[in-house]
Amino acid sequence: MSAVLAAEAASASKSQESPAIAAVLLGTGVVGGAFLKLLNTPAAGSIRLVGAANSRRQQTQTEQLADRTLREKLKMHGDARNDGVLLGALDAHDASVKVIIDATASSTLALRHAEWLASGYHVVTANKSLAGGDLPGWRTLQAALANGGRYGDSATVGAGLPVISTLRRLRQCGDALLTLEGVFSGSLSYLFNQYDGSQPFSALLRRARELGYTEPDPRSDLSGEDVARKLLILARCAGFALRPDEVEVESLVPENLRGLDVEAFLSRLEELDGPLATRFAEAKARGGALRFLARLNQRGRARVGLVEVPATHPATRLYGTDNQFALSTTRYNTQPLVIQGPGAGPEVTAQALLGDVLALV
Repeated sequence: MSAVLAAEAASASKSQESPAIAAVLLGTGVVGGAFLKLLNTPAAGSIRLVGAANSRRQQTQTEQLADRTLREKLKMHGDARNDGVLLGALDAHDASVKVIIDATASSTLALRHAEWLASGYHVVTANKSLAGGDLPGWRTLQAALANGGRYGDSATVGAGLPVISTLRRLRQCGDALLTLEGVFSGSLSYLFNQYDGSQPFSALLRRARELGYTEPDPRSDLSGEDVARKLLILARCAGFALRPDEVEVESLVPENLRGLDVEAFLSRLEELDGPLATRFAEAKARGGALRFLARLNQRGRARVGLVEVPATHPATRLYGTDNQFALSTTRYNTQPLVIQGPGAGPEVTAQALLGDVLALV
């Protein structure tokens, strides 16, 4: 055997024995469950899962972590959740790269991202609470990144769509964002792609909830707050250090429905119908349509809400739960750079997480 072939064989053998990446997965819900499935594919061969946890239980035993029913078993079996033990499992592994994957929506966990980065771990996340939260938290995150840790956040906006990476690359090349506009919510995209006045909005909303397109409490989508977090993340990537209160947010939930429990709210969905039917009819009479848009201009003015757009607007040509991001910059100023495609779903979100983990090496 030649020296080159021998070296390649030795390298392959070493890779099989000791994966380059050791990972702890926090969150085994819909997205985390989809990520666990991806770990069983050849693409994830360089990753060794050394710990996994839901909100109450965890597992660090090698043979249990390799079980394809890990997600289901953790619902009933496993040790009590202890982040110290999980990080200990990560520390004990000899992989050259150690990463914490946050597949939750927990604001409490998000606040620890900077701490983990400062401690020498990498963090990959679908959790928007830190990067799209209060400005001091975001600045703490930026300071922690100066220590050499890497923060994989592709899954926080647009699922697998390359919008964050594109914005960062343009900025690194000296381009400057002039305007950003788009549909950032899969659930709201579906609702207004389908809403044509032939059925009440409440009926369409119930259908979207049954299909799993909305959160169990649809007010999480209708409030516009999730879209606002995504807009904050993108604005900050583009160099605008905006505070949450600098984003104007139009909620589609009437004031009198905001304080109810979920079941009470769902029983009164018909109260949404009148105002939206009026706005739809007015837009249609002018040859327009309604879309829930996020907008940012070069002065840093940001708004999220329902907008009447002409029939020729790009957002009127979306399908299903598609997201759309239209970027106008100093170099893309004649026509915007448009990124469009499925912006929601556990499989594409999990793939974005996997891509960020693999990029660490």
